[in-house]
Amino acid sequence: MLIVQKYGGTSVANVDRIKAVAERVVKTVKEGNSVVVVVSAMAGETDKLINLAHQISPTPNEREMDLLLSSGERITTALTAIAIESLGVKAIALTGRQMGIITDKFHTKAKISEIKAERARKALQDGYVVVVAGFQGITDDDEVTTLGRGGSDLSAVAVAAALNADLCEIYTDVDGVYTTDPNIVPQARKLDKISYEEMLELASLGAKVLQTRSVEFAMKYNVPVVVRSSFNDNQGTIVKKEDEDMEDVLVSGVAYDKNQTKITILGVPDKPGVAAKLFNAIASKNIVVDMIVQNISSDGKETDISFTVPKTDSRKALEITEYIAKEMGAKGALIAEDIAKVSIVGVGMRTHSGVAAKMFEVLSNHGINILMISTSEIKVSCVINVKYTELAVRALHEAFGLDKE
Repeated sequence: MLIVQKYGGTSVANVDRIKAVAERVVKTVKEGNSVVVVVSAMAGETDKLINLAHQISPTPNEREMDLLLSSGERITTALTAIAIESLGVKAIALTGRQMGIITDKFHTKAKISEIKAERARKALQDGYVVVVAGFQGITDDDEVTTLGRGGSDLSAVAVAAALNADLCEIYTDVDGVYTTDPNIVPQARKLDKISYEEMLELASLGAKVLQTRSVEFAMKYNVPVVVRSSFNDNQGTIVKKEDEDMEDVLVSGVAYDKNQTKITILGVPDKPGVAAKLFNAIASKNIVVDMIVQNISSDGKETDISFTVPKTDSRKALEITEYIAKEMGAKGALIAEDIAKVSIVGVGMRTHSGVAAKMFEVLSNHGINILMISTSEIKVSCVINVKYTELAVRALHEAFGLDKE
């Protein structure tokens, strides 16, 4: 088998952890497998580099930031290859450029467009373990890019797809995907399996186990992904195509996201093209808008539009909104940062009614006001005041029986 193993920052946090990763990799090789290893920077290293940059400039150039941040993974890659070789197995470390990970030109959150994996294929044929720097790539004109938070997950899945690997194992500090955050609900259960769609929703809704784009990539190229802990040998959670058993479960998980900001543009002229102008301007800055609510004006003259964006993009989004508001003759813009999004997810929702109503009732019974609502076939999300996040998660987890087998 060809197995891609990805190790996150906590798994390679220090020399002892890197040695433990090397032992696991060598064990996999000795079981008769070819192995590609994708590593993150050591825990805390990326934040340290960001802080260094911000000590020099409050708004550092994004091109230079990518060059700076890509160094964290390069260090871990070289150390991991050295550790594997010290155990008697040939290993070669490759940067994103050497691996041939080609991206678009959006610095700090680039998207992978192609992987030219010839060098890795040759090394695998020659009996090497290939150790790849995650989180980074290169543009067509040789600029270093990074893939955004959690980008090493995306690197691993994309490399697995490019090499037609049999399995992609994501090693982290948890031993699988849980029904919700065990730090909030100790009764949360580990799931044996979850569909790509459910995992995609949970990841996009705040579950930090897998990066959203990595799940999209896995689903697109049908890469089987297993989430496991690098600290034990427990069976993890497999992320795969939906099967019939999964539809029997009404709700598979509860997710929350405190990294949300709500922006409202007030008194917008109620005429065609207004929303298009606003959201085109925001999209042009590569800002992802999540939920959108437009109030219907009673007099047909003015309306309010509210939407949510990640906190990291909130200031940039607010500046654009204020500019558009002025240009369109709106009354102004407001920002609310004390919000969170709480969501329930499950493919069983497709064939069961009343799920949203039950969620609203549970929140109401606990005195939690809903500010915004968004639904899809397999999820319901509510924006609430951030101070009620933990209460909402516990209440929903219990109400939908997720603490029971």
